[in-house]
Amino acid sequence: MSDKAEKKARALGINHVVLEVDDLDKALEFYGAIFDFKLRGKGAHNAFIDLGDQFIQLTLGRTQAPDTKRHFGFVVDDREAVKRALDRLGIKSIND
Repeated sequence: MSDKAEKKARALGINHVVLEVDDLDKALEFYGAIFDFKLRGKGAHNAFIDLGDQFIQLTLGRTQAPDTKRHFGFVVDDREAVKRALDRLGIKSIND
Protein backbone atom coordinates (compact mmCIF):
# COMPACT_ATOMS: atom_id res chain seq x y z
CA MET A 1 0.00 0.00 0.00
CA SER A 2 1.29 3.45 -0.95
CA ASP A 3 2.00 6.21 1.58
CA LYS A 4 0.20 8.70 -0.69
CA ALA A 5 -3.47 9.38 0.03
CA GLU A 6 -5.72 8.04 -2.69
CA LYS A 7 -7.49 10.76 -4.66
CA LYS A 8 -11.22 10.90 -3.89
CA ALA A 9 -14.00 11.92 -6.23
CA ARG A 10 -15.58 15.30 -5.55
CA ALA A 11 -19.37 15.32 -5.41
CA LEU A 12 -20.74 17.92 -7.82
CA GLY A 13 -24.43 17.72 -6.99
CA ILE A 14 -27.36 15.37 -6.68
CA ASN A 15 -28.45 13.44 -9.76
CA HIS A 16 -31.82 12.28 -8.47
CA VAL A 17 -34.01 11.65 -5.45
CA VAL A 18 -36.27 8.62 -5.00
CA LEU A 19 -39.56 9.18 -3.19
CA GLU A 20 -41.79 6.37 -1.97
CA VAL A 21 -45.46 7.08 -2.71
CA ASP A 22 -48.75 5.26 -2.12
CA ASP A 23 -50.22 6.20 -5.53
CA LEU A 24 -48.17 7.14 -8.61
CA ASP A 25 -51.01 8.95 -10.37
CA LYS A 26 -51.85 11.06 -7.32
CA ALA A 27 -48.17 11.90 -6.80
CA LEU A 28 -47.84 12.97 -10.45
CA GLU A 29 -51.01 15.04 -10.12
CA PHE A 30 -49.61 16.70 -6.98
CA TYR A 31 -46.25 17.62 -8.51
CA GLY A 32 -47.99 18.64 -11.76
CA ALA A 33 -50.15 21.11 -9.81
CA ILE A 34 -47.01 22.84 -8.53
CA PHE A 35 -44.32 22.47 -11.19
CA ASP A 36 -43.99 22.53 -14.94
CA PHE A 37 -42.13 19.26 -15.48
CA LYS A 38 -41.48 16.65 -18.14
CA LEU A 39 -42.53 13.08 -17.43
CA ARG A 40 -39.51 11.03 -18.52
CA GLY A 41 -41.29 7.72 -18.17
CA LYS A 42 -43.81 5.76 -16.16
CA GLY A 43 -44.23 2.07 -15.47
CA ALA A 44 -46.35 0.01 -13.13
CA HIS A 45 -44.18 0.77 -10.09
CA ASN A 46 -42.14 3.88 -10.98
CA ALA A 47 -42.45 7.29 -12.58
CA PHE A 48 -39.60 9.61 -13.52
CA ILE A 49 -39.97 13.40 -13.55
CA ASP A 50 -37.26 15.54 -15.18
CA LEU A 51 -36.51 18.71 -13.23
CA GLY A 52 -33.70 20.70 -14.78
CA ASP A 53 -30.68 18.44 -15.09
CA GLN A 54 -31.85 16.18 -12.27
CA PHE A 55 -34.87 13.96 -11.86
CA ILE A 56 -37.21 12.59 -9.22
CA GLN A 57 -38.11 8.94 -9.22
CA LEU A 58 -41.47 8.20 -7.67
CA THR A 59 -41.63 4.58 -6.59
CA LEU A 60 -44.73 2.74 -5.49
CA GLY A 61 -44.86 1.42 -1.93
CA ARG A 62 -43.71 2.80 1.37
CA THR A 63 -41.11 1.04 3.47
CA GLN A 64 -40.78 3.73 6.14
CA ALA A 65 -43.28 5.56 8.28
CA PRO A 66 -43.82 9.28 7.47
CA ASP A 67 -42.06 11.77 9.72
CA THR A 68 -41.92 15.53 10.15
CA LYS A 69 -38.17 16.13 9.67
CA ARG A 70 -37.16 14.37 6.45
CA HIS A 71 -37.34 16.69 3.44
CA PHE A 72 -35.54 18.14 0.44
CA GLY A 73 -35.69 21.54 -1.20
CA PHE A 74 -36.23 22.64 -4.79
CA VAL A 75 -34.53 25.53 -6.54
CA VAL A 76 -37.23 27.30 -8.58
CA ASP A 77 -37.42 30.33 -10.83
CA ASP A 78 -40.61 31.69 -9.19
CA ARG A 79 -41.11 31.07 -5.47
CA GLU A 80 -44.35 33.03 -5.42
CA ALA A 81 -45.87 30.74 -8.07
CA VAL A 82 -45.00 27.73 -5.87
CA LYS A 83 -46.52 29.43 -2.83
CA ARG A 84 -49.72 30.16 -4.77
CA ALA A 85 -49.94 26.55 -5.95
CA LEU A 86 -49.42 25.23 -2.42
CA ASP A 87 -52.10 27.62 -1.13
CA ARG A 88 -54.54 26.35 -3.79
CA LEU A 89 -53.82 22.80 -2.65
CA GLY A 90 -54.22 23.73 1.04
CA ILE A 91 -50.63 22.76 1.85
CA LYS A 92 -48.66 24.66 4.44
CA SER A 93 -44.93 25.09 3.78
CA ILE A 94 -42.49 24.12 6.52
CA ASN A 95 -41.16 27.69 6.17
CA ASP A 96 -44.51 29.22 7.20
